[in-house]
Amino acid sequence: MKKSIFLSIICISILLPKSGEAQINEDKLGAWYMYFFNTTFKESSWGVQGDVQYRNWNTAGDLEQLLLRGGITYEPKNADVKLTFGYGNVTTGSYGSDNSTTSESRIYQEALFPVKFGNRLYTNHRFRYEQRFVENQDFRTRYRYNLFLNIPLNKATMDDKALYLALYNELFINGERNIGNGNSVEIFDRNRFYVAAGYVIKKELKIQLGVMKQATDSWQKNQLQFSFHQTL
Repeated sequence: MKKSIFLSIICISILLPKSGEAQINEDKLGAWYMYFFNTTFKESSWGVQGDVQYRNWNTAGDLEQLLLRGGITYEPKNADVKLTFGYGNVTTGSYGSDNSTTSESRIYQEALFPVKFGNRLYTNHRFRYEQRFVENQDFRTRYRYNLFLNIPLNKATMDDKALYLALYNELFINGERNIGNGNSVEIFDRNRFYVAAGYVIKKELKIQLGVMKQATDSWQKNQLQFSFHQTL
């Protein structure tokens, strides 16, 4: 009898979630606050772009990620494409009361193709390849494809004082599956679907407020997003 009770206690202790491994509350709204910028060097084909993103598991205070990213851009003459070579630094926080973080350095290359359909459909196709150096993991790579769509509502074009609908969907695919220490990841990393209302303050500055649904292979969550987009 005592032996069976002892075995039951061991089984229960194994099955119960451990402290510091809080389960993500998928029903709780998170929030991302973001600033994007880009500029070109006078009349040349070269420029820079980057973004700062403060991501929270809740509306504020519970850090999901702090992302700092920037890159050199090149737009070939007579070709409607922007190429970028860049670097990102990412600090990832744990969900809930656990204040531990993980750091990541990330090199990336991307190609951005704008395509306009008719008078009102502004699309961008972005292909990005990342080389990731994540703390306590082996070298990783990831492939990303994002389809952006902007539709002006009160005007035919994305001019000053235009209200517009903004949507995007981005798919993430992992390269290497083995990440070290006997751990592995799925080929599918995550998908993000976003819908927002945007406003063109002036040609060089836009703002957006919307919601993004992020789905990984183990959880999915809605994130409020507020972003500034500036051309310097």
